[in-house]
Amino acid sequence: MRARPTVSVEGSTKAVVTALAANLGIAVTKFVAYLLTASSAMLAESIHSVADSSNQALLLIGGKRARRRATPDHPFGYGRERYIYAFIVAIVLFSVGGLFALYEAWHKISDPHPITEWQWVPITVLLVAIVLEAAALRTAVRESNAERGDAGWVQFVRRSKSPELPVILLEDIGALVGLVFALAGVTMTLLTGNGVWDGVGTAAIGVLLVVIAVVLAVEVKSLLIGESASAEHERRIERAILAGDDVDTIIHMRTMHLGPDELLVAVKIAIDSEDDARDVAHAINGAETRVRQAVPIARLIYIEPDILLARRPASPVAQEDQSAGADS
Repeated sequence: MRARPTVSVEGSTKAVVTALAANLGIAVTKFVAYLLTASSAMLAESIHSVADSSNQALLLIGGKRARRRATPDHPFGYGRERYIYAFIVAIVLFSVGGLFALYEAWHKISDPHPITEWQWVPITVLLVAIVLEAAALRTAVRESNAERGDAGWVQFVRRSKSPELPVILLEDIGALVGLVFALAGVTMTLLTGNGVWDGVGTAAIGVLLVVIAVVLAVEVKSLLIGESASAEHERRIERAILAGDDVDTIIHMRTMHLGPDELLVAVKIAIDSEDDARDVAHAINGAETRVRQAVPIARLIYIEPDILLARRPASPVAQEDQSAGADS
């Protein structure tokens, strides 16, 4: 999987809170509409909104717990709790949202019945819900635009190191599309008097939620396993290390995100064989300082000195700099 851009905590939190407020109100309204009409699509959408609300609460809890300080038992901190809670979100969306909707669709198609009372209620509720969900999606899109740069939307979802905005984006898009499916099913049921259309709309909602949940699970799993820094950050780190005269070359480097805003950097550098301990310490300290200035999210930096016994291939950054120098 390719590297992911980071997302600000403020932008993520704002999008999550906006979506939570919208979904709580929508969930209550949809459930009242279900009680009045017995529409399976309205029930599926009610459970969908409840699942989304619980998911957004989980994201907020994960963000808060991730800010805890490191402890002797967890010396690298709790940054990955945001990934864990995002993975739980995918499970909730799959089970409570998707599977329940598919079960309700099977039940309604097996025993269809038309909507005979309060026929205007589901249409009104769904139209209002579409407006509210569109407003929530607009907030998520605005916050994401501030972070994604030139990347496309698919790239942003796949590469983001912060799980909140991609989760909210996919949930809001799924909510809007699900509302359209529900509106189509309810409308066809009212026009034809055949309750099977209500079940078909519910089934479409279930399939949609299952697909979104699987996509989220795959993406968050990669973050849980541990992803490297973005290519741009790695280039900055290499350039910062090689900017000092006391480092000959980078033998190898490994990076890993401990959380969306915490980066672990482990580097082995080559030094002069005639350097004494004081020179080596000065070289390491200087490299650390330059890396922190170049990439502020590099919180944990481990630099190991070594002496090259044979010439090794230059790093990609060194090769780029050499090519640039030759061209000039």
